[in-house]
Amino acid sequence: MNNDSALQRKSLSEVHSSVLTDRKGWSKLFAFLGPAYLVSVGYMDPGNWATDIAGGSKFGYTLIWVLLMSNMMALLLQSLSARLGIVRQLDLAQASRSTYHPAVNFVLWLLAEIAIAACDLAEVLGMAIGLQLLFGLPLIWGVSLTVLDTLLLLVLQNYGMRKIEAFIISLVAIIGGAFLIEMVLARPAIGELAQGFIPAIPNDEALYIAIGIIGATVMPHNLYLHSSLVQTRRIDLSEKGIWTAIRYNFIDSVIALNAAFFVNAAILVLAAATFFKAGMNDIVDIQDAYRFLTPLLGTHWASMLFGVALIAAGQSSTITGTLAGQIVMEGYLNLRIAPWLRRLITRLIAIIPAYIVILVYGEGETGALLVLSQVVLSMQLGFAIIPLIHFNSDKEKMGPFVIEPWIKIAAWIIAAIIVSLNVKLVYQEITGWIIAAGDYAWIVWITAVPVCIAALILLLYITFKPLIEKRSAEKAAKIPHGTGEAIADIARPEYNRIAICVDFSSVDSQAIGNALAQGGTSARYLLIHVVETAGALVYGSDIADLESAKDHAALSNYKNQIIAKGYTAELKIGFGKPGKCIPEMVKDFNADLLVMGAHGHRFFKDLILGTTLDTVRHRVNIPILIVKETKTAETKL
Repeated sequence: MNNDSALQRKSLSEVHSSVLTDRKGWSKLFAFLGPAYLVSVGYMDPGNWATDIAGGSKFGYTLIWVLLMSNMMALLLQSLSARLGIVRQLDLAQASRSTYHPAVNFVLWLLAEIAIAACDLAEVLGMAIGLQLLFGLPLIWGVSLTVLDTLLLLVLQNYGMRKIEAFIISLVAIIGGAFLIEMVLARPAIGELAQGFIPAIPNDEALYIAIGIIGATVMPHNLYLHSSLVQTRRIDLSEKGIWTAIRYNFIDSVIALNAAFFVNAAILVLAAATFFKAGMNDIVDIQDAYRFLTPLLGTHWASMLFGVALIAAGQSSTITGTLAGQIVMEGYLNLRIAPWLRRLITRLIAIIPAYIVILVYGEGETGALLVLSQVVLSMQLGFAIIPLIHFNSDKEKMGPFVIEPWIKIAAWIIAAIIVSLNVKLVYQEITGWIIAAGDYAWIVWITAVPVCIAALILLLYITFKPLIEKRSAEKAAKIPHGTGEAIADIARPEYNRIAICVDFSSVDSQAIGNALAQGGTSARYLLIHVVETAGALVYGSDIADLESAKDHAALSNYKNQIIAKGYTAELKIGFGKPGKCIPEMVKDFNADLLVMGAHGHRFFKDLILGTTLDTVRHRVNIPILIVKETKTAETKL
């Protein structure tokens, strides 16, 4: 186990920038194709099958519009995830780690792990059910055997990223081919199918299944996964090169996610054309679907293809779940453990509830457990989607690649739909538990209710944190009370070497203006800025990401303006924590005065982490001039 809190590793460092893209024409497109296919398998895993079968058998074609809406949501959100990884060279977990307080990141990591465990539960049950259907293996033994597939990813990783992608694409092709044949055999009613694209929610049970479909389609761990997988491509980090990568990865997402939509729609249509049509509205288990397909469609190939596709779906999802788990743990905690151990832990967490349900309630309840796992996934979505939207909307960090207003509006609408549906579902579930508990309702009140309230507070925090931080505030420095002393004659101090901290905000002009007034043209000036990105922590002065390049250009612009006015200036960029880097650069420059803007960190972060000002003033032994931003008097360079 390796835990290095000082450095942030590259996401999926074993395969980072391992795929070359410096090609032309179709070859360049094919070089970018792949990451979205690994993501897409999460959209067609066994958990989807359970919700799609339940939706199709109970409500016919009515909920197919939910699949289409979910696919459109997925396409937008996955494109945002890819954009984040390409532009900032950070995955979603790393970006969160660099933004939120460690305690918040720990909770977000825990929620992400719950989502991955819920997804893995669906994969465990899907694989076990597939083995039972095709080979008659008892479900409990099938669940136990799924532990062995922890070795599969380790074998594939030895052959490189492209081989992993080729393996996944082969499994996706098997799933798609199987259901294409199933669709031909089922002969769905095209008119009724078309009506299914008209939005409708018949009752609360349909709402439960619809939320499960959303949770099974738009999966939170896929957002972490995609933002990392796009970094396996070695791209040109110029503005043109980044736009090219964004465009090609969007094409990759469109192709892969539409394939996933076809598979999900095929499963729901198959259930509607067979079970719902035959009046078999209680088919929610994959086992029942397998058994009844042959008599309803008149050929044993219907059930055989169903079972083969089920195993392929479970196995492909296993690989992507392992990768997502590694990304989440390394990104949030900067903690890395051996891949086989990481996979084994995740798989054991998923196996425990599967064992309990099978041994206590019997194999007949596995279908309900699959649907529940997808609802749990849906409830985690807000905690991944909202930070993703904020990160892509950050003009300072994303530069020219910040999302356009209409994309931002669409993303927030999606987030609002998902969160509101989940709040409604949670309220209904908690109310039902309280009523069912009777005299023991107090147990629900002291367990489930506080957890839900805490989750709501966290959701509000990550939603409004960027808005709160726009209000700048200075944390008052505590001045110790002492005894007044006689004031001696004081000569006007002369400053010859003045360091100026800048953060490319509106206070910079006033800070620089005050510094120049203190030293005049005879002094030397050092412009200081510290890059705090995770990539800067890893590469230091060798970092070549967009943010570092922009910072250097902006700092050079300040220096050139100062020199043009007849002053002597130089610049220096640090990498890491400002509270540590600024004192070091000040001492190296042998400065006799330090000028800093007052609003560096904003109010909410000040409450948690403390200000850079307080840290720096305790680490330097020279005077510090703190310039507070004023709106009435503006200083222009």
